[in-house]
Amino acid sequence: MLTRESLFSLERYAELRNQFREQVMAHKRNRRLHLGTNAALYFEDRMTMQYQVQEMLRIEMIFEADAIQEELDTYNPLIPDGSNWKATFMVEFPDADERKVMLARLIGIENKVWLQVGELPKIYPIADEDLQRSDDEKTSAVHFLRFELTPRQISDLRGGAELAAGIDHANYRVEIRPVDEKIRLALLNDLD
Repeated sequence: MLTRESLFSLERYAELRNQFREQVMAHKRNRRLHLGTNAALYFEDRMTMQYQVQEMLRIEMIFEADAIQEELDTYNPLIPDGSNWKATFMVEFPDADERKVMLARLIGIENKVWLQVGELPKIYPIADEDLQRSDDEKTSAVHFLRFELTPRQISDLRGGAELAAGIDHANYRVEIRPVDEKIRLALLNDLD
């Protein structure tokens, strides 16, 4: 969990921003999982959320304690707590017209994303706990997902079990087997 004390002051962040940004971008490379050509999971952790908070404070010039705490309260829930993975799920269609059509065809896709440890049952996410991002006409291009793992899944991952991922939506099906080892190892660090 991030606290006010774990953040850089605006002045210090200005000095460290380029270096910190490079570090975060390198860190994120092993936390991005492409699910086909038009969807991706961006797994969040303490570092990615610190970067997000620091950038928000910088852009909005926030320096008051209550406002900083409000940002922390917004982003802390996106940090995994040791038995789960939390990810930003993006549906990515660069062309605006195609995106509009596809978001209407992909209603409910956020509930059809899955991860799988070895041959154990697929893990489907708890989606959009903060607010509803889909309606009867379309889904959102951005969703926040939480994948809860059992002690057995965590143990098997530590023992070297393969991680797989995919989407089982009627209009978008993909399976990644196995997930790249660098990503698997990065995600393993989120579990305690």
